Amino acid sequence: MPSLAIDAMSGDHGLRSSLPAAAKAIAEIPLLKLTLLGQKQAILDECQRRSIDPSLFTLIDVPDVIGMDDSPSVALRQKQQSSMWKAIELLRDGEVEGVVSAGNTAALVALSRFLLERSPGIRRPAMCAPLPGDGGDTYMLDLGANVDCKAEELLQFAQMGAALVTCLKGIDSPRVALLNIGEETSKGTDLVREAADLLAAAPGLNYTGFIEGFDLFTHKADVIVCDGFVGNIALKVCEGTASYISRQLKDRFSDSWYGMLSGLFVQPLLKDFKDDINPDEYNGAALLGLSGVVVKSHGSSSKKSFYSAIRHAAKAVDQQLPQRIAQQLSLT
Repeated sequence: MPSLAIDAMSGDHGLRSSLPAAAKAIAEIPLLKLTLLGQKQAILDECQRRSIDPSLFTLIDVPDVIGMDDSPSVALRQKQQSSMWKAIELLRDGEVEGVVSAGNTAALVALSRFLLERSPGIRRPAMCAPLPGDGGDTYMLDLGANVDCKAEELLQFAQMGAALVTCLKGIDSPRVALLNIGEETSKGTDLVREAADLLAAAPGLNYTGFIEGFDLFTHKADVIVCDGFVGNIALKVCEGTASYISRQLKDRFSDSWYGMLSGLFVQPLLKDFKDDINPDEYNGAALLGLSGVVVKSHGSSSKKSFYSAIRHAAKAVDQQLPQRIAQQLSLT
């Protein structure tokens, strides 16, 4: 029975996305329990406006919210009464099993590191999410938790990503690659080349070498490793490209009678294609390396994308992901 704390007030859209997403999750995920944290009267007002029964949730009145521009130091020193802080506190105290937030990424990482225990030996948690591929999902990390990394940390990201794929997919020796500007060993920054040497020498790690950006969706690797600066940009470029393609297809099949007629015949194929590349379906990056489940939803999350983040968090709780990753790491 997954129990999650929802940081209901954070993100660009706040309750406009988190509340209907939470209601949809309660309706569609069996035995799910949700605790919504935020300004209670605002939550009740939004429930009334949307005809949502507030008794579906546990509501905790929290007066403050961490702004998208607040620094991690402000979040740590001045925002102890914020919805994000209190949500992670519930996870720390064992009152819920996971947290979902669309709020400030840097603050979420900082508070999670401050309030939660890390897996043994892990220096920094990393954000990881799946990308669709030709032969299945590829898991990519870090996606924004750590802008500046050391080679040793990229090695740990690789080990966590491999452990994740082993847990979720049952693959004993997942293929791990480093994102780089070329496949040749001479390419890339000093950091990437140093990390490559560490990954190649790591016992039990199936390191396959460098991978380029145009291979993100070819499933040449089960895990793709990079620092959070590169990973966040790559992820948003992918999402922006997918959205652009969807818009262009829609325009092409609606700008003339011939296009609309053609669209009638290919509509089922277009729907399947759109579903496959829809960023909303893949929203929700898990913060790996912590004692509990923390899932970051996009700051601009829609109802659909926030629901996906809740669904991913519930699945991670069901599969006891932090415990299984920690166990897998202990074997490496």
